[in-house]
Amino acid sequence: MVKWNRKIGLTIVAASMSLGMFAATSDAAATDYWQNWTDGGGTVNATNGSGGNYSVNWTNSGNFVVGKGWNTGSATRTINYNAGVWSPSGNGYLSLYGWTRNSLIEYYVVDTWGTYRPTGTFKGTVTSDGGTYDIYTTTRTNAPSIDGTQTFTQFWSVRQSKRPTGSNVAITFNNHVNAWKSKGMNLGSSWAYQIFATEGYQSSGSSNVTVW
Repeated sequence: MVKWNRKIGLTIVAASMSLGMFAATSDAAATDYWQNWTDGGGTVNATNGSGGNYSVNWTNSGNFVVGKGWNTGSATRTINYNAGVWSPSGNGYLSLYGWTRNSLIEYYVVDTWGTYRPTGTFKGTVTSDGGTYDIYTTTRTNAPSIDGTQTFTQFWSVRQSKRPTGSNVAITFNNHVNAWKSKGMNLGSSWAYQIFATEGYQSSGSSNVTVW
C-alpha cells in the first residue's frame, strides 16, 4: 500500500505560488503545463526551463512533485522524454503521472525509482516500449486529491526493472490504458493534467528532464 503520495487541488495560474502550493504556467512549446508542488518539507528547488525541459534539486524533502506536460491528458498520447540527470538518494520516481475525473483516478506509469519500488494489489503485467510493467491498484481513503479530500483509486504500471536514463525514450500510454481496461481498471471520462514527473519523499537528489 503506497502511503506517501500527497496531492492537493490545482488551478492553472499565470504566476508562481508560494511553497506548499502548485504553480502552473503556459508554455508554447511541446508541453503546456508545469507543476511544482511540495508539502513544505526540506528544500526543493525547481526550474521551469525552455521548451519541455525542467530540473529539480532536493534535500531532505517531504513529498514533492515537479513535472512538465499537458493541461489535458489523453489516453492515446505517446510521451517522449530524456532524463539527462536522475540521481535520487532515497525514495523517488520518474513517471508519467496524472488524474482523471468521473471517476477520480490518480495514475502512474513508473519507469524508474530510487530505493522504493511501488507496489499494491497485483493485477497482471503489460509489455510496452521494451519493458514489462507490473500493474497494481491501491486505494487512498480520505486523502488529498485534485478535488479536495476524497477516497479514490490509484492505477499503477511499474517497470519490473529500472529503465536506463540519459537517452530519448517513449511511453506509449495507450498500451497501459488498454491493459488496465482488460483488468477492469477504467479511467475516468474527464481528463485533468498529464505530466512526466519527478516525485520524491523524505529523500535528496537531482533530476533534469526534457519532455515532448
